[in-house]
Amino acid sequence: MSEPLITVLITTYNYGRFIEDAIDSVLAQDFPKEEVEIVVIDDGSTDGTGARVKKYRSQVRYFVQPNGGQAAALNAGFAKASGKIVALLDADDLLLPGKLARIAEAFRQNPAAGMVYHRMLEWNMETNERCETTFPLVHGDVKTVPDLFLSYEPQATSCIAFRKASLDALLPIPEHIRMLADGYAVDLMPFVAPIVALSDVLSVYRIHGKNAFYKDRQARTEFSKNRLQMRRILVDAMSKWLAEHGYTKEQLPVRIYFNCWDLFLQSEEFLINPPGRLRFFWWLVKRNHTDSVRQTWRFTFLNYLTAVPALFFGYANRDLIYRWRFKILDASKHVYGMFARRGDRSSIGY
Repeated sequence: MSEPLITVLITTYNYGRFIEDAIDSVLAQDFPKEEVEIVVIDDGSTDGTGARVKKYRSQVRYFVQPNGGQAAALNAGFAKASGKIVALLDADDLLLPGKLARIAEAFRQNPAAGMVYHRMLEWNMETNERCETTFPLVHGDVKTVPDLFLSYEPQATSCIAFRKASLDALLPIPEHIRMLADGYAVDLMPFVAPIVALSDVLSVYRIHGKNAFYKDRQARTEFSKNRLQMRRILVDAMSKWLAEHGYTKEQLPVRIYFNCWDLFLQSEEFLINPPGRLRFFWWLVKRNHTDSVRQTWRFTFLNYLTAVPALFFGYANRDLIYRWRFKILDASKHVYGMFARRGDRSSIGY
């Protein structure tokens, strides 16, 4: 077999009941078969995953290793991947028709790009509800427009494809990152190469009650605490990579990058340990200060003023505070045009 253009990398741990659907969604792609390989890394499953995958014989390259966590599985998969492009697919997710052709086209049109990502369809298997994700799409060389980091929120694993040559600069992923390890490559890629965002919906994220992300949204328990700790481990590992490659927090892209992470981690901590009024107020102030690089001075000033109610109503009434602030900001937009960003881009509030 000649060298494929695309490797679809599936890492799995005890997702045997889903993995055949994932593999079938790749095999059903309208894309030259000789230009695609499927690599499955089984991170020590004990549920019969192997028997299900082996039925595909030569259509799938299947590798088993002792359970080591997501970083270990991804590193093994990247090492086995022969394609110039590596598209990630969680074992419980699906590719939609046309996905591989669309990302191949995007990489051809953007020869400097290190990563392509796109929107997806969330499918709640318990209710059969389906909805498209609406996270912001960031396109281009983020380092040259560092305020784009404020909107950079690529989502699930199955939305991501890397150019292997760019990805190699970030490997291996530190293997103490047992979960969220794909985030290491996704969040650092803008420091390696430009990124491309597609508005196309090209994959399906299945919500089935066992997803780590889904559970985190539903529960504020020990699981949430563990996930927060994992995110801190991820940030520490990314900080180390940046330092080793000459980046410092004095540089504007890095400063904005870490301010965004600090704010996010604090917001996650608030869900577990709600802050007092003063701490919540200062969080709003810091968030507005970080966002000020992409706001007019009027909008920034009004945001500072509308943070004051946090001192009176506190975190428990944050939804009321946010609704009130949106009403004020929306009214001001019509009078002063305060939402206009520096340049031609549209501003985003809280």
